[in-house]
Amino acid sequence: MQIVDLDSPRNCNTFVLVSTCGTWAVDMLRVSFFLDVQNDINELHFVIDGCQLLCLSLYPGASRHPADAVFAFPLEFRSSRVVSDDLTSQDNFPSTPGKVKMERSNYFGWAANRWYTTASAKLFFFSVFLLTITIIISFRTSENGAVGGYVRATYTSFNGGSISPAFKSDHAWDQKVTQSCIRKRVNGLVVLVTGAAGFVGSHVSLVLKKRGDGHVGIDNFNDYYEVSLKRARQQMLLKQSIFVIEDDINNASLLKHLFDMIQFTHVMHLAAQAGVRYAMQNPMSYIHSNIAGLRLARMLFLSQRLCGRHRVPFSESDRTDQPASLYAATKKAGEEVAHTYNHIYGLSITGLRFFTVYGPWGRPDMAYFSFTRDILTGKAINIYKGKHDRDLARDFTFIDDIVKGCVASLDTSGSSTGRRGKKRGSAPFRSFNLGNTSPVTVPSLVECLERHLQVNATKKFIKVPQNGDVPFTHANVSLAQSELGYKPTTDLDTGLKKFVNWYTKYYAVPSAKTRML
Repeated sequence: MQIVDLDSPRNCNTFVLVSTCGTWAVDMLRVSFFLDVQNDINELHFVIDGCQLLCLSLYPGASRHPADAVFAFPLEFRSSRVVSDDLTSQDNFPSTPGKVKMERSNYFGWAANRWYTTASAKLFFFSVFLLTITIIISFRTSENGAVGGYVRATYTSFNGGSISPAFKSDHAWDQKVTQSCIRKRVNGLVVLVTGAAGFVGSHVSLVLKKRGDGHVGIDNFNDYYEVSLKRARQQMLLKQSIFVIEDDINNASLLKHLFDMIQFTHVMHLAAQAGVRYAMQNPMSYIHSNIAGLRLARMLFLSQRLCGRHRVPFSESDRTDQPASLYAATKKAGEEVAHTYNHIYGLSITGLRFFTVYGPWGRPDMAYFSFTRDILTGKAINIYKGKHDRDLARDFTFIDDIVKGCVASLDTSGSSTGRRGKKRGSAPFRSFNLGNTSPVTVPSLVECLERHLQVNATKKFIKVPQNGDVPFTHANVSLAQSELGYKPTTDLDTGLKKFVNWYTKYYAVPSAKTRML
């Protein structure tokens, strides 16, 4: 069977394949010949320097471009029916067109034998590979268990700690997410709320649900403070058909799955590691949550601790390049990351700076919360004093006022201009202070709690530690008032009364009359 014509133009350093669809010229071995492939030939085997070369992809319709030819890898095989077993010299090629013949039976016999051995090897390799993967997955699944409708595993974060974001969703889990994101009002929002089992996140979630917006939450339920309180918030949200995913916001595979499944209009990013003093002992947890966790944010939360030490009331335009604590530094870094995403990718971002939020379902590490617990148990409370024996003061802001500001920022946010990783115009980047505008000293806070608890506190005055905490906070909210319509309406006495009522009910604290008996 004649399959190849050989020609020998001298000093040619390219390997040229000629077929029904055109010609390819590809730099190959430094040999000199042309191949004329017949119409019914899709593969060609020949020998150069004792190695058979397999030429593939001689298919009709390919363009005249080298990239369209996939060929030329050596096979350790010698044919007995070739011009020469030694083609190291161009003198072995005929100067006029000649014929190279191969017997059909020999060729197909060799091809069938090689296909069988190659297929067997590949089958064995992939069988072992799949078996290994199956064993690994089974082991990790049994070790970590299924949580919340999907399988969670662990990986090591960049700071060396172990977190758990690998997941595999199932139909039931996807259905919970989808149902939670259903809008109940015309032109309603679809929001991803991070930190949804937290203090602010849970309250924002309830208001969004009440408005008829669709949303789903994420929270890692860390043990910075009592996890049981976060679980109680989760159950409260679940009663309102709000689904909270238990996972880490740095889980890229989870986020990709969510954004592929749900067309979110906004992200309310409230997941962060809070607390100034705790940051001194656990700095990497703050970097992980407050900086790395900003990768997905379109709406983000920044605390008042970014504002520094000196100028009051704090304005959005004040310098923030000299943070007074590590906590504030991570917030500043998060804001810079957000600004970079806004500039490069056209993400619409709003930064919110909260001032000492308090109220029902609050954080146990906050002063008003721990003071309440210690007063009721008869434990002395520490009241810090600043320089020159001055009282510390805070701009205490009730949770309902903070939530109003958060929702208003969602409603007034501009559209992102980026698409598929490309910026198509400038996008809004805003920052707002959300405070009460009426700072109250810590001793005044204690007096208010004593009045509502009907218990006198045992006080211990000590000098404020050098941990980066600021002596005074006072928010300038004029920008939020003009652009968001933000207006705080709850004074400290009213807010603390609501908190005490919730606290005594949640922790089953006997009434003052019962305690006196």
